[in-house]
Amino acid sequence: MNTRISFLLILVFKSFCIDAQEIFTPPVKPGSTFKVGEVLTYQIRYGFIVGGITTLSLDEAVFDNKAVFHAQAIGQTTGMANAIYGVRDVYESWFDKKTTLPYRQVRNIKEGHYTNYNEVTYNRKNNTVNSKLSGIHKVPEKILDLTSTFYYLRQIDFSKLNEDDVVFVNMFFADEIFPFRLRYKGKEIIHTKFGKISCLKICPVVEVGRMFKAKDDLTIWFTDDEMRLPVLVRMDISMVGSVLLKLIKYENTISSLIVQN
Repeated sequence: MNTRISFLLILVFKSFCIDAQEIFTPPVKPGSTFKVGEVLTYQIRYGFIVGGITTLSLDEAVFDNKAVFHAQAIGQTTGMANAIYGVRDVYESWFDKKTTLPYRQVRNIKEGHYTNYNEVTYNRKNNTVNSKLSGIHKVPEKILDLTSTFYYLRQIDFSKLNEDDVVFVNMFFADEIFPFRLRYKGKEIIHTKFGKISCLKICPVVEVGRMFKAKDDLTIWFTDDEMRLPVLVRMDISMVGSVLLKLIKYENTISSLIVQN
């Protein structure tokens, strides 16, 4: 795959769209699905090719004299893909323990000869962000970054949602604001390396014809338990093909996965 992963993410986000469904932000259960020390490891596959590993880790830190969560997402190529492309993307977020709203984020990209580094701080009092690369931006209230969005979605109280409801959040990524809309598609049992697991099926609302051929070409499966672990992400992208992120290891979670008989 010769398209930069960071550029591909931007194209995916630009494919998000809105439809006639009701959109709302449902209640969350702060701090109820994850804890300090959690580490999740995902395998990235492009069809039959194992292209890399993504690791998500959660620690505690201090920001502006306040105890916060510090999340780090590292995506890197492995094997032959690493020899050809040499990708190591790092996304960090320092976010509030109760609201999951970020105070600071770091994006450190190395993909072949391409590199990009940026730091962004969030001013929650006047709803602005300060990017070292592009300056100050006015942003919507309660805006998230890429990494904190992952943890925010895990805390959503899905018992308050009906099938086909659409969840809405705003994300600040690559110095742009991306409205992020996800349709809840109910429950589904999927096969994983850990066994059969009951999951909540979430489909980001995408525009057909740009990156995707069908509305369900981007799907995320969260475990239907107290952890809400994303065990599988599937993207069927026109310019790339099928891309899968599969959970292959989890450590220091609040409980163990519930496997179906």
